[in-house]
Parts: sequence; C-alpha cells; structure tokens
Amino acid sequence: MAQWNAYYRNGDDDEDDDETEEGDESGGDYKHTGRDSLVFLVDASKEMFIKGEDGEPSNFDMTMQCVRSVYTSKIISSDKDLVALVFYGTKHSKNPQNTFKHVYVYHDLDSPGAKWVQEVESLRGEKGACLAAETLGSGDTSLGDALWCCSNLYSDIKLRLSHKRLMIFTCRDAPHGGDSKLDRQARTKAGDLKETGVIIDLMHLKKSDGFDVSLFFCDIVSPPEDESELGLQLEACGKLEDLLKRVGAKEHRKRALARLSLTLGEGMKVAVGVYVMARSAKKPSPIRLHRDTNEPARTKTRLYHTQTGSLLLPSDTKKAQVYGNKQIVMEKDELMWMKKFDDPGLVLIGFKPLDRLKLHHHIRPAVFIYPEEQQITGSACVFTALLQKCIEKGVFAVCRYTSRRNTPPCFVALVPQKEQVDEGQVQMTPPGFNAIFLPFAEDVRSLDIPQNPTASHTQVEKMKEIVHKLHFRYRSDAFENPVLQQHYRNLEALALDLMAPEHIEDFTLPKIDSIDDRLGPLVQDFKDLVYPADYNPGAKTASKRKPAEAGGGAEKKPKVEMSKEELQALAQKGALGKLTVPVLKDACKQFGVRTTGTKKIELIDALMAQLTK
Repeated sequence: MAQWNAYYRNGDDDEDDDETEEGDESGGDYKHTGRDSLVFLVDASKEMFIKGEDGEPSNFDMTMQCVRSVYTSKIISSDKDLVALVFYGTKHSKNPQNTFKHVYVYHDLDSPGAKWVQEVESLRGEKGACLAAETLGSGDTSLGDALWCCSNLYSDIKLRLSHKRLMIFTCRDAPHGGDSKLDRQARTKAGDLKETGVIIDLMHLKKSDGFDVSLFFCDIVSPPEDESELGLQLEACGKLEDLLKRVGAKEHRKRALARLSLTLGEGMKVAVGVYVMARSAKKPSPIRLHRDTNEPARTKTRLYHTQTGSLLLPSDTKKAQVYGNKQIVMEKDELMWMKKFDDPGLVLIGFKPLDRLKLHHHIRPAVFIYPEEQQITGSACVFTALLQKCIEKGVFAVCRYTSRRNTPPCFVALVPQKEQVDEGQVQMTPPGFNAIFLPFAEDVRSLDIPQNPTASHTQVEKMKEIVHKLHFRYRSDAFENPVLQQHYRNLEALALDLMAPEHIEDFTLPKIDSIDDRLGPLVQDFKDLVYPADYNPGAKTASKRKPAEAGGGAEKKPKVEMSKEELQALAQKGALGKLTVPVLKDACKQFGVRTTGTKKIELIDALMAQLTK
C-alpha cells in the first residue's frame, strides 16, 4: 500500500486552492496547475465473469481488486486526485439523464473515500460477482457511448484538471462483434477525447483464445507520452500482480522536481528536468480537527503590539540583526537579495575522472537529470552528445547547482548513465545523468579510528564461510516497512469498520530456523576460535559491588555508637545537628525513643528532652 513514490508530486495543503505553481518552487518559469484525474472504464459483459482454471478469480474480480488498490493508494498518497468508475455493456443504465444505454456510472468523478472502497469491495468474491452479474452484465455493448459518457464526466467537472487519464479493462478484443458502424463511432469518440488531452490506456485481460489488440483497440489507445514510456503492450494480464504493476506504471505521472537550464558555456543553455527517482514513504503528518465539527482546523497567525495591543500589518514589522552593539534594521527586499546567490540552474564547472568520485562523497540522495526538448528545441541532441562523450572518456561533469530561488548553491557531480533494456527491448534504466551532491571542504573530516585487535587468518576464513552460507540476493521491493504498513492497516480498519486490521507479515525479522539449518556447526566453530571456553553471551552476569580501592563505590561505614556522656557534651555545645540521621536514630534507641519516620529536627528535640532529664 505504501510504496516508494517514483516521482515528485507537487501538492498544496490548502484544500480550497486547486492551483499549484511548480515554477515558484523550482525556480523555473513553467507552471503546473490543477488536479490529476483517472476514470476506470470496465467491461461488464458475461465474458468478464468467467472464472479461470483451478479456481482462479475472474477478470472482473481481478479488476475490482485493482480498482480497490488504486482507491486506497489515492486516499493515502494523493487524496485530492479525482477518480471515477464506469461500467459498459450492462443490463441497466445509470448516467446523467440516462442518455446512454447500457452504461452504468458507478462512481462519479470525485475524490475517493472509505464508502467507495466498501462499495467496490462488495463487488468482489462470489457474492459480489453474482450481484454484479445480475445488475451489470448481459447487456449490449457500445464503447462509443461509454467513451462519450466519460467525456461528459470530464466536462461536468468545474475544477481545473491537469492530467486526464482513462483506463479500459476488458477481455474482448472485438467488443462490437465486427459491427463496423459501432467500431467507427468508438474510434471517432476516442479521437475526440485525445484532442481534449485525455490519455486512453488499455488494460486487456487474459482470454482463452488470446487477445488480439490489432483487431480494434490499436486505434483507440493513446501513443506513449515520451520516449521512456511503453506503448500498447501485446501480452494480456493474467495475474493480479501483473495488472497492478501495469496500472501503477501508467497511473503514476512523471513530474519534474524542477525544470532548469544547464549552462555549458556563454550563450549555450540546455533545458533539463530534475527528477527524484525514489523517495522513502513516511507517515503523513497529523491533521488538527475541530472538536465540535470534526472538520480540519486552520491556524492563523496575528502579530500585536506589545504595548498598545493593536494589530500589526506586514508593513509594520521589520527584521534586525545586532552587530557590534548596534541594531541593523533590514527591509524584506534586502533580505531576499542577501539570500539570493544566483538564478536557479546548473552551471558547468569542468570534468573529472570517475575514479576521483569516492563513496564518502555521497552525502544525500541523488537526483536524475533528463533533457526537456519541449522547452528548448535541440536540448535532447546536445544532452545526448554530452552524455556519450562523458561515457567514452570515463569522466563526470562538475556543476554548480541552484535548485530554487533564495537557496544556497551546491556542487554536484553529473555521473553518466547508459540506457539498459531487457530481452524484450523494454527500457530498464533510462539514459541521463545522476546528480551526486558533493560535500564542501568543511564537510569532510578525518576520524581517529581506535586500534582494535585484529583477527587471525583462521578466524577470517571461518567468518568467510559463515558469510557465504548466509548470502542472498537483496531486492528492495521484497521488504516493506512493517511499522508503516501496520499504521495504514489500522487506519483502513477504522475507516471501513473492520473487526480487526489486516495482518502484516514482518519480512525484516530474521528467519532463525533457516539460518541455523544453513550454518550448522559453523557458529560453534567460530565461537571456539574467538571466545574463551567459559564464554556465555546469553547469561546475565550478577552485578557485584566493587571495593573502594578498586574504583567502585565507597564501602559501607561501620555502625557508630555513642555513649550518653558524649551525647551530653555535644548537646552542651549545640553540635547535635552535625550528627547524621542514622547516628541520631541509634542514640534515640538507647533511650527508648521511637524513631520510625521521624525527621532530623524531631530526633534532635527528642534526644535533647532525654538528655536534660
């Protein structure tokens, strides 16, 4: 549920403000406004409800699981995005004014919530499939009407939309059974949607005799958005994992953290985009709610005069710095100019061999640099030439990097990265530069490493055997943060009124039994080589009090007993207060005075009363 986000998402905390300017944050002149939107257009024909072999779920059930997963991820990561669920090929019709037959709008284009998740969950399983088959399936199909209905959903939204995507889920490669008229209407409406900026994707599902995309859907789907994105895939999805992976790859939009200019020399600039390839998922910050209405509470800060109590406007306040016993007052514009070093961008300083870049120079997560051909024509050509030459010569480029306005600059090392493809010619690693943030001189310090005893050759060889036995291939997607996953499962259980949260398996815990089976006697052999014979790391050693001469605490003083004459002499001098409480208690016991819970002053008074008799 809480996956690593592959790209930067620019958002705004104010729910009423639907506009966010990426240029203000990144320092560029390019703006991105509005919300993302996604429409699920699901085929509800009889073929979608046929179960697979060996009790495998039907294509419809697998689609509902995928829709539910996207709903929950949207609620957690981007609750402002708009989502809709539309069925076509249904018996009953439900759409605005029921204009389109056999089209059922299950969820209008809006932000998802817990109720939507429950409604989609009710369509899963055997009972849900029966209910869906009775109310949704067994109707005539007109994909053109369904696309027209989806177009109306977009046009009815008054909010500004930045990214519009429509996903078609079906297992029929010829939805109209060869009807050329309906096919032509669907192609025409799909073209109209593409002209309005809607991206149409096909999530074709497994079919017994194979799914042929060339029959109809090759003219419906949109072309790839950029060179790194895959187009229409020929292989159908037969498993839920493949479907989730394909939907996630399409649904996550590539957004630049910043769009800057790379200055290679005087009068030579290249437009580039800065991307965050991976970010760790964190718990969202808590939201303060109003005690009575349970609505999000908004805080406002007001400044008042300390003497008169009048409200201060921004123009009434100044900032100052005390220097040399003198208060220096600065205007807001002066502060902005003091913080500004240079305009946002990358400036080429020079080149260094790759072996000069050390591991300890990596002080923070790197970013990825990729050309932006849409901003400056020819950027991709120049960028590719620079990349190829850096790879051939084995060097990296040193640049001065200013990410935003009023931020201090830093130096980065642009390490070239080749493009890598798999056996199916699918891009695995994009070409570009990895920007490694370099430390300044004062950031690097030398450490005095203590001289520890070194291991013998026999001990090293024995440890090599242990490491070889415990070696495994690490995959970052195989380990999820158990604390984060449990947090979201608890929230999900509260929102959906579940009896108990879903169980989370902690894959970070070591498998003790498997480790013992792999190692066998190697652990005991290593202990015999390193530790003494009577060494037992599991036993708790009893703490012993060290004698005073050994550096421990002071030894317990022997009991002091004083005679009546000595006490009378101290009483005459008024020196009974110099005695400690234990000594006073022992003296009172000689006279039969009760001393339980008595304060020092009370002990002295009782002792004086006995000595004066």
